Amino acid sequence: MEQKLQNTAEELKEAILMDTVEQSEADDAAIAAKPDYSNEIVSLVRSNVAPRVLKDRLEDYHENDIADSLKDLQPIERQKLYRVLDTAILSDVFEYIDEDEASIYLGEMGEKKASTILSNLDADTAVDILRGMDRAKRNLLIDLMDEESRRDMILVASFDDEEIGSKMTTDCVIIHDDLTIKQAMSELIRQAADNDNISTIFVIDSQDTFCGAIDLKRLIIARQGDNLKDLIVTSFPYVYGHENIDDCIEQLKDYSEDSIPVLDNNNCILGVITSQSMIQVVDDEMGEDYAKLAGLTAEEDLAEPLRESMKKRLPWLIVLLVLGMVVSGVVGAFEQVISQLTIIMAFQSLILDMAGNVGTQSLAVTIRVLMDESLTFYQKIQLVAKEMKIGLCNGTLIGIISFLFVGIYIAVFKGKGFVFGFAVSACIGLAMVLAMVISSAVGTLIPLFFKKIKIDPAVASGPLITTVNDLIAVVTYYGMSWLLLLQVLHLGN
Repeated sequence: MEQKLQNTAEELKEAILMDTVEQSEADDAAIAAKPDYSNEIVSLVRSNVAPRVLKDRLEDYHENDIADSLKDLQPIERQKLYRVLDTAILSDVFEYIDEDEASIYLGEMGEKKASTILSNLDADTAVDILRGMDRAKRNLLIDLMDEESRRDMILVASFDDEEIGSKMTTDCVIIHDDLTIKQAMSELIRQAADNDNISTIFVIDSQDTFCGAIDLKRLIIARQGDNLKDLIVTSFPYVYGHENIDDCIEQLKDYSEDSIPVLDNNNCILGVITSQSMIQVVDDEMGEDYAKLAGLTAEEDLAEPLRESMKKRLPWLIVLLVLGMVVSGVVGAFEQVISQLTIIMAFQSLILDMAGNVGTQSLAVTIRVLMDESLTFYQKIQLVAKEMKIGLCNGTLIGIISFLFVGIYIAVFKGKGFVFGFAVSACIGLAMVLAMVISSAVGTLIPLFFKKIKIDPAVASGPLITTVNDLIAVVTYYGMSWLLLLQVLHLGN
């Protein structure tokens, strides 16, 4: 009987284990087969369901999914969706749409509805969308907007694109510091109807000067007898509207706040930078740096006209053309070396490529380190020394590998003999070490120099560093070939 119970228990354990495994596999399959909400929305809009049913079903989807589906719909189908959804939902949808596309979509609907949607958007988003429209359409929509939204847009539009004020929104709750807890809660409830960003309440004094901020949770759990001023965080971060984005981006990233206030020169609150805007600002800055590293003057997109793309690329290409001519001139200066040792031409690209790659790596590391504005002079010297040390170590290993393989290649496959083959490969190996060390230093020193003279170090782009290092590599390689192979070993023809 006991044995039978034991067998039953074992069978039960095995069944439970199998059920667990099957459930796990089913969960994995469910994760892998995540629904394509965008296609579902497209199919739903193209169906013949009644407008009321369509509206109810669309409201079950996230606004971001609806925004993604718009590009797959035809203009007439989008107009159907505009008529079905109310302006509140459409406004939330347009928060997830690229500004250029949003300008097109707003042009497909009636002016009154378009102006209402713009009024409901954050002021910075509305300004970016309107900039993509023609002047007549833009002026018409602005005239149809309510007075408060128009005033907020004019405020945001008054800042340059490079100033942090151009990225702010006026969607925030502001209270005075002389209120009681009960009055503060009443004021929060009153303003919450018109504002979405209520997790942080900003506080001003009787002169409208920024005093600090209160976390929503602290205000909710406060007792009526508590003093409101005791809840205020007076060390709350802030930025000024006319500050350059590049100058304050690190400050924004250092804080995990949902929103950071933007002040005017009198320390009065103009608006706030939300966490979503912060992410967008950082993403835009990274995109600009990436473009500069590629030798562009600004970012490009697929829809950009040919002329605009050419304007962004030509300046650097002209600079690089001049530098390339200098490199070619240097190669011509070593014509005597090349004529006597023609085989060394076959390995020129080897030296040039490795020097360029090392310089670009050092450039990328340096630009990342320079994001720390508190970097001291001693730390910069350490950075240069470290990059040169890495270049030396990597160059030594690469040089040894080149020495062995190139020597064998010249001796065996070119029939030049091992003495000649390894003499040439030794010169290549030494040139490799020297070029990689110098290239590491150049890839570090150029962005440091640009930073010192107040120029964005990202303009020390990959193509520029590569071309400069080509020049260094050519001088190093042919100079050592002339000295070691011709002057010392006398291996010329």
